[in-house]
Amino acid sequence: MLAVHLISFFFSKLKEDPTKKVDRFLHAMRLQDEQLVDISNRFLAEMKKGLSAESLAAAAVKMLPTHVRSTPDGSEKGQFVALDLGGSKFKVLRVKVREDEGINKGGVEMEEKTYPIPKELHEGRAVELFDHVSESLKDFLLEKNMSPEKKHPLAFTFSFPCEHPGLDQGLLLSWCKNYKVRGLQGKDVVQFLRQAIDRTGDMDVDVLAVVNDTVATMMTCGFDDQCCEVGLIIGTGTNACYMEELRHIDMVQGDEGRMCVNTEWGAFGDDGALHDFITDFDRDVDAASLNPGKQTFEKMVSGMYLGELVRLVVLKMAKLGLLFDGHVSDALRTKGKITTADVAAMEENGLKNTKEILTHLHLTPSPDDCVAVQHVSTIVSFRSSNLVAAGLVAILTRIRQNRNLRGLRITVGVDGTVYKTHPQYPKRLHKVVRRLLPDCHVRFVLSECGSSKGAALVAAVAQRLTSQRRKVRLLDFIRFRCQENREEGLEAGLKSKGCTIKMLPSFVYHTPDGTERGKYLALDLGGTNFRAMLVRFKRQKTRLYHKIYTIPLEIMQGTGEELFDHLAQCVCDFLDYMGLKNVRLPAGFTFSFPCQQSDIDTGTLVSWTKGFKATDCEGEDVVSMLREAIKRRNEFDLDIVALVNDTVGTMMSCAYEDPKCEVGMIAGTGSNLCYMEELRNIEKLEQSNKWGGLGNDRCLEDIITLYDVEVDIHSVNPGKQRFEKLTSGMYLGEIVRQVLLDLTRRGLLFKGHVTETLKTPGIFETKYLSQIESDHLALLQVRSILQQLGLHGTCDDSIIVKEVCGAVSRRAAQMCGAGMAAVVDKIREDRGLERLSITVGVDGALYKLHPHFSQVLKETVGVMAPQCDVTFMPSEEGSGKGAALIAAVVRQKLR
Repeated sequence: MLAVHLISFFFSKLKEDPTKKVDRFLHAMRLQDEQLVDISNRFLAEMKKGLSAESLAAAAVKMLPTHVRSTPDGSEKGQFVALDLGGSKFKVLRVKVREDEGINKGGVEMEEKTYPIPKELHEGRAVELFDHVSESLKDFLLEKNMSPEKKHPLAFTFSFPCEHPGLDQGLLLSWCKNYKVRGLQGKDVVQFLRQAIDRTGDMDVDVLAVVNDTVATMMTCGFDDQCCEVGLIIGTGTNACYMEELRHIDMVQGDEGRMCVNTEWGAFGDDGALHDFITDFDRDVDAASLNPGKQTFEKMVSGMYLGELVRLVVLKMAKLGLLFDGHVSDALRTKGKITTADVAAMEENGLKNTKEILTHLHLTPSPDDCVAVQHVSTIVSFRSSNLVAAGLVAILTRIRQNRNLRGLRITVGVDGTVYKTHPQYPKRLHKVVRRLLPDCHVRFVLSECGSSKGAALVAAVAQRLTSQRRKVRLLDFIRFRCQENREEGLEAGLKSKGCTIKMLPSFVYHTPDGTERGKYLALDLGGTNFRAMLVRFKRQKTRLYHKIYTIPLEIMQGTGEELFDHLAQCVCDFLDYMGLKNVRLPAGFTFSFPCQQSDIDTGTLVSWTKGFKATDCEGEDVVSMLREAIKRRNEFDLDIVALVNDTVGTMMSCAYEDPKCEVGMIAGTGSNLCYMEELRNIEKLEQSNKWGGLGNDRCLEDIITLYDVEVDIHSVNPGKQRFEKLTSGMYLGEIVRQVLLDLTRRGLLFKGHVTETLKTPGIFETKYLSQIESDHLALLQVRSILQQLGLHGTCDDSIIVKEVCGAVSRRAAQMCGAGMAAVVDKIREDRGLERLSITVGVDGALYKLHPHFSQVLKETVGVMAPQCDVTFMPSEEGSGKGAALIAAVVRQKLR
């Protein structure tokens, strides 16, 4: 009996204070500050996971880079179309940036029209949804008298989780907000839009950018407040974006400046991070949704679900007899009968609205019932604002930590129906954020124009950058068509016609057979360095000792006697170093310049290349000049048994390891190739292939650009070695400098500022191409290289410089590949083979050090010589070992 009285007393007290009754029932939804700090810290940890390449796959918060990193600079003008798809409505807008005012002066006008999206399209096929979007776009263009003959730049606000490979690409990760369209997940939404526009017809639209509504909101508010670096949506869905330091975004190349990151925080908690804050009501909402187990945070926060949470709470309390005397109507049992708009209305005008809403649900509420239900709405919406505040505090904390600041002054751009229409929501959110971050001055700015203006601003910036890129690409420095010329040149050279490919016989008849023995000296002159080597062959094993000597510029361009005296001095030093000064060793002389050979140990210099210009050498036997220099020194003696080109030396060096090696190639300071030709094809036995001279007879005029012409004019040998000047490391950096100089003069780089450094010939070394094109080289390092050269540019400048370097080096590799394809295909045809398997020995810094040259070379040969299986073998010991091998082969033959 006592128990019955106590229960009666307990319920009577609850009836006396309906808000306390609700507080007890929903105690799990009432979050204290320490709990919010805990949630904020959890979200901060999730952000770090989403930014890291190592942990991204396991991260619930994906932290998607948007490729939005440039804000308007005031030069944007024109008319843009914006599409906004992301909730229950779809909008098409026209955004004008008046030419007489520009963006920074506020000259932006907007017109919009809202189109319904039938419910069947929410779960239909992707093609059907995008056809509806495209037809709505066409209707809008016609209504606004926007000419179908004129190209209209378009920005697409698509407010669903997407991965962005670029600004105009968006791969859908997952649907949310009750959308579940088939056939689009994992695919590019921009591509679907473009295809739908093509199907609709009579529209010329250029889709420049696809952005999330949070990004567009940030851009809209940032238009008026440059401190705005965070975008926040609290509407049908919820999300946030912010400007992250590029150095922290693993998924994007570069560490200079900032990029907007779309957090996609609606998925926070999908991995269980919020398990101790989730109530039974949240679980019921999730179970009845289209995507159970996903978008956990969004289902606790957004307008899509707040009304349903209130309905479930009220239903449960009614079933327990805590409301409406235990009466439950069919309407109250029906999903969706209480909306988020109802929640706002119940809080805005108090008990009157609450009673009307409950009566509409066929309930008979008492005054206490109305107070209790209103309080339920308050707790549910208050929890939403608290959770949003916790997430926002995490973002602001990260920004502050990134910049190593104690305090922070920042603006948050906000949009969304919950934030705009709920009477108390903004105040609650602002208050909690400021309480949790007392050292930060946070300003909230409402996006008056929605997200569409921001999307148009993104498109305006994209159009400016795209226009700049198109102008860069119109500059014709990447054309390539040379295989036919190359093949004709080969035939002419072999028949000793007046061709610029000299096709010089080397008098090397045999490749090594593995029986070579003894000590041999190898001397290597082919660029700015001279190398002396001692090579020992024993049972197919090799030991090599060497020293490198520099050739001063005054020696390179002095007299021939001075040059060869310098070489003799270097050889003397090396023999002294090795203790072999009194031993007469057989030697091979690698001399990597065009020579006419009448025998294996004689060679008349045809012409200097690679910056050499020593006098009284051309037309002379270089072996005799070296022997005479040795005699003048009178300190040692050498038996120079072979004169070898570096390509021949490379071929012989690799043939020692692989008998199938019958081609040698150099891709370094210079460029050259040799191969084993059938003797019957050589009409004049005077075989090393000097392809560097291809083009001297103007046969490459359709390939040579104005930049190549400038490089040639200012070289030491104008009109000569035209092919080499397109392909070798001696010249590639200078070609790039000429391109950058032209782009800058046209105002497409470095804001049109031409520095004295940029005007300096040779300042842009070819090694910079290898560094700048490295896959792992961040744009900050590219910019650092440019700054070393006195070139101070933006991130966009760095990207363009990287593209120029890629175009120049790719053309060089393709041209070398075309030449190689012609050679191996000729070998195949000469031997009457349907298919040829052959190895090419390769040496040179360009081939070995450039990150992409070797791969482009191989791909080009594969395309142009499909009947040849070509294996490329890097020469580990360079051409010096090959020269020693030739000396060994000659010695064995003489024996």
